[in-house]
Amino acid sequence: MGCDMAGLALKIERLTREAFKLFGDVIELPGAEHFAINGGTTERFHDLATVDLGPAGGRALLNVFRGQPRQLPYEVKMLERHPLGSQAFIPLKTTPYMVVVAPAGELDVSRMRAFVSDGWQGVNYARGVWHHPLLALHEVSDFVVVDRGGEGHNCDERDLPGVYVLTQAALDAAQAAQKAA
Repeated sequence: MGCDMAGLALKIERLTREAFKLFGDVIELPGAEHFAINGGTTERFHDLATVDLGPAGGRALLNVFRGQPRQLPYEVKMLERHPLGSQAFIPLKTTPYMVVVAPAGELDVSRMRAFVSDGWQGVNYARGVWHHPLLALHEVSDFVVVDRGGEGHNCDERDLPGVYVLTQAALDAAQAAQKAA
């Protein structure tokens, strides 16, 4: 992370299963187990993410979140986590969006990472993983969100000890790497 007048600039990475595995699942069709169902009229892409309702139980919630586009440069000042269950975001359009995450446990900003989706990929944050709220780009974007409902406190928010910045230059570099891959 380099210095910027407004704060520390975050490198933005391509969103891949391998790069994101510490934080949860990337929900995408390439590389997924799949097979024909319904008399061969439908292809099922199977078990794309682990929905974790945690040891306290609860129930799966199915929601739609409508995210307003964020303008770059964007200052990341806080992260949140869901200690009782996972949370999945599945885009309903192919508009790229970003995620900022840090591993589960005590918040360690030195391990914070930023990713940009290809627009089609979804993410499933593992239980307790720190993440920034929805970071839509370019236009209003809808996401199907699967998370945990039920008893217990399931959202912790923490202000960061400094400001971290997502820049257009970092986004352009990550998207150029996506196109080259």
